Amino acid sequence: MSTGTLAVPFWSPEEIESSIGATLAHLGAGRVLAYPTETVYGFGGSPDFDAVESLVAMKGRPPGKPFLLLISGSDMIGRLDLHLTSEAAALAARHWPGPLTLVLRGAERRVPARLRGPEGGIAVRWTSHHGLARLISAMGEPLTSTSANRPGVQPAVTAGEVVEQWGDQIRRGTLLVLDGGRLSPSSPSTVVDCTGRRPRVIRPGAIAAAVLRESVPDLIGDA
Repeated sequence: MSTGTLAVPFWSPEEIESSIGATLAHLGAGRVLAYPTETVYGFGGSPDFDAVESLVAMKGRPPGKPFLLLISGSDMIGRLDLHLTSEAAALAARHWPGPLTLVLRGAERRVPARLRGPEGGIAVRWTSHHGLARLISAMGEPLTSTSANRPGVQPAVTAGEVVEQWGDQIRRGTLLVLDGGRLSPSSPSTVVDCTGRRPRVIRPGAIAAAVLRESVPDLIGDA
């Protein structure tokens, strides 16, 4: 199966710019997008009910397992009415954009319930992938995100791996794949829950807890 005929080049600045119009039209129709991030290839779409349900159906996502939101700037935090605690702000100032996901309170009636975790928070990351950040800025709203792989399969680090697993959906037009090349092996983002009295690491990842404690000494958990 040829990746070239089933994926859109998304590497050079020129390729990124030329892909934006068709990509925004695809997302505007409530369909799913596969894209490169600073860690692995992700699946996502617009943060509205129909688009999130399309993502749930494609991934076979069980209830209670939310998606995160990728942003391209701190202004999106304010527009979503998310609450950035002093600890969350300190972590964001040091590590965003980058592989740190913060779970924040707020966004009541702003995002579908499927995006809210069991403790009521919304997971957010400011992506450091330049092409993806450019796309999100063009969208003017966050992009939902989950890994672009089937259950039990390792997360994809090339567009070809996405094409191999999801060729039928691509041919039907329900999935569009952006090919940002082979991604360097990396750990997933570290996830810190900032909805409680003290911030807590709930998933170890690329940024160690010891490094996070340089900004927030009372951080709970380890990475």
